[in-house]
Amino acid sequence: MAAPRTLARGIQKLQLSSSQHLSLFARPVLSTYSRIRSRTPSTCHTQTSTSILRQFSTSPLRQHGHIHPPKPGEELYVTFVDKEGKEHKLAVSKGDNLLDIAQAHDLEMEGACGGSCACSTCHVIVLDEEYYEKMPEPEDDENDMLDLAFGLTETSRLGCQVVMTKELDGLRVKLPSMTRNLQASDFSSKS
Repeated sequence: MAAPRTLARGIQKLQLSSSQHLSLFARPVLSTYSRIRSRTPSTCHTQTSTSILRQFSTSPLRQHGHIHPPKPGEELYVTFVDKEGKEHKLAVSKGDNLLDIAQAHDLEMEGACGGSCACSTCHVIVLDEEYYEKMPEPEDDENDMLDLAFGLTETSRLGCQVVMTKELDGLRVKLPSMTRNLQASDFSSKS
């Protein structure tokens, strides 16, 4: 009889310690869940507090490579100048980045790293310095990758790091004549 009682105490301690380590965000969810649960008939309880916590997320639902069409009246415009000099003026949504926009419209922008700021194949050149000044400063990761970019200029940015905002409405960027995609095999000795 002592073994089951000890097991029950261990489980109870485990439950207490896990609830003590809940984040500040999860505690209000649990207390709200407890209040709702106390007011509803017991036959309605289909979810446990654990499953409610698993539904909570702080990350956005947006995924790389998915752009959303702009709502009427909320369009932002960006113009891409391709390698041949042809201009492509596109209506985009706030929050879309230049890499996703270019790929969704079949423009020639590789994005070899998938938008994780680990290559320079989405290098763009901002044509108007006034728009470049409106952008947030590049982070260290972006600057490191820009150092590897072909045809680097004072207004170069990585397309995956430029997110469209109202301030950037009317932005014009040029795609460089070529990109440089370095791989580990580029550094191995050739025999």
